[in-house]
Amino acid sequence: MPVSRAFLAVCALVVASLAWPEHGRAALSCGLPEAQPTWIDFADGSVSFWRERFAQPGVVVATGGTQLATEARAAGAGTVHWDMYLRKRVGTPSEPAEPALMEKRADSLFDYAVAVAGCPTPLIALNELWGASLPAPLTPTAERYRANVLRFVTHLKDRGARPALLVSSEPFTGGDAAAWWKSVGAVSDLVLENYANANLIWREGPVDGSRRLRIRHRQSVAKLLAIGIPPSRIGIMVGFQTGAGTGGREGLKPRSRWFSVAKWHALAVEQVAKELELAHVWSWGWAQRDARSNDPDKTHAACVWLWARHARLCDAPGTLGKELDTDTRTGQLDLRAGVRCVYGSTPLTAASVAALAKVTGDREVALTALVARAIERERVQVSPTEALAMERRIVGARFRGSVAAYHSALVEARASSAVARGIMADELRWAEIVGRLSPMRISAADVTRLRSTFAPILAREVTVTPAPSWLPEGRGVALATSAPAAVFDASTGRRTTIRTAEGTFVVEAHDDTTALGALPSALAQPAVKRELRAERRAEAYAAWTIRHQKAAESKLVCERDRLPELGVVSLAAFAPFLSLHEAEAARWFAARRGSGS
Repeated sequence: MPVSRAFLAVCALVVASLAWPEHGRAALSCGLPEAQPTWIDFADGSVSFWRERFAQPGVVVATGGTQLATEARAAGAGTVHWDMYLRKRVGTPSEPAEPALMEKRADSLFDYAVAVAGCPTPLIALNELWGASLPAPLTPTAERYRANVLRFVTHLKDRGARPALLVSSEPFTGGDAAAWWKSVGAVSDLVLENYANANLIWREGPVDGSRRLRIRHRQSVAKLLAIGIPPSRIGIMVGFQTGAGTGGREGLKPRSRWFSVAKWHALAVEQVAKELELAHVWSWGWAQRDARSNDPDKTHAACVWLWARHARLCDAPGTLGKELDTDTRTGQLDLRAGVRCVYGSTPLTAASVAALAKVTGDREVALTALVARAIERERVQVSPTEALAMERRIVGARFRGSVAAYHSALVEARASSAVARGIMADELRWAEIVGRLSPMRISAADVTRLRSTFAPILAREVTVTPAPSWLPEGRGVALATSAPAAVFDASTGRRTTIRTAEGTFVVEAHDDTTALGALPSALAQPAVKRELRAERRAEAYAAWTIRHQKAAESKLVCERDRLPELGVVSLAAFAPFLSLHEAEAARWFAARRGSGS
């Protein structure tokens, strides 16, 4: 059944008549902190440690009791009202309350909230919305339930309150549902409950675990932002429950691990809240009502949670000693200006990405290449002297010693001299890494298979000076799978000069162009093996680099957690004249091994 026109009309009227605050900001009142995000921590009488942890300046306590709230304010804390019983006021999606009762019930709650918060315009947490993830179209009862919620929070807003509707599941905002969410967002804050399993976060560690938390919170907020709800109307709820299946500690031991996760969570949610300019961050799960929730370590987790926000709120290092890892930098997005990512201690700057992107034509491809380079540098050292020596060989062999011609090729490839030397060093590292991989065995069956598969491919016996990448021996059969088309158009018995991105070459064709399958086996075999070696080398290197790039993610911190894609990037493919030929690679690798480097 489609959503009724009357319901959509009410939503539209609410959005039209209630403008969001200028610049999307909705200021808190009654002495609560104005800086966003505002941190708000739940406490009721079952939280045995609330006086010790939360009753202090710089903390805002969400509670449902007037005595507790009064005592908290006397100690210097701010207070807001937490209403645990939204279900009793508006009903449920299957059993909505009578709509005519909404204003009366909202009035009753407002008056009590004023007394609890000690404020004529209180912030009121409403626990909690049911059926947030219900897809459209709604059932008639669910439609009435949502109409009740909208009517209830609208009346609270009209009375001067700032309602904050707690949302316990991922909101469905597609289709007609978006109108209802926008209507609610016009009169009430929306607080997304997003509880992480501490065991999972601990196993992933400070880098991957912190990243997972940040991404999780960004994703939970994204749907609301996408339909136009201002970030100043959105909050995040973090859970410190300890019962199994509730999202929280989930039995994580020893307790020092839970304290680390509490620290990571505080840092992660602070990053996201500031990044997206969210209104507030809430914590709950501190209650100790029964055996399942009465965890004596909660008081220490609360201390860590407060300390990670600001050291003056709790002396967690002094209280916990060696049980607390006080490192608050590892895995965090405290990147210097102009740094796109940090791999370990190696910064990958935006400038280096931009310089390489001129060659690749794509910044993300460039970033992937730079990460792969950082990984390979850990395993193979190439000195500036070696890179310069390769540059001299390239100028001599491929540009007949003309530095001007070489620089002209660099300009065409949009590569600076520094970028080019970086690519040449990559090629030298590649040769070393490939040489360390398992031998690439080529069987007679492999040769037969490839020759049969590529039988129609153009082939030609030629001599090429200087030796190119596609014929590193200088003489033999060139194949159209790798050699330039001009090789197969050249006149037989004559020397022809061809110019390619790799350089300028003189080709002497010894026979006419033919199909690979038509060549004698003895003549074709070296070319076929050359292609097979290249294929096996590419496969081995691809498997190696993807495996190491994936493993490197635990050492990689990137702006807004935008990690590069995993991939195989040969920068020399964008500037072929910088590539290391197979024969050259073999000679260089042998020389390195011989010198003990």
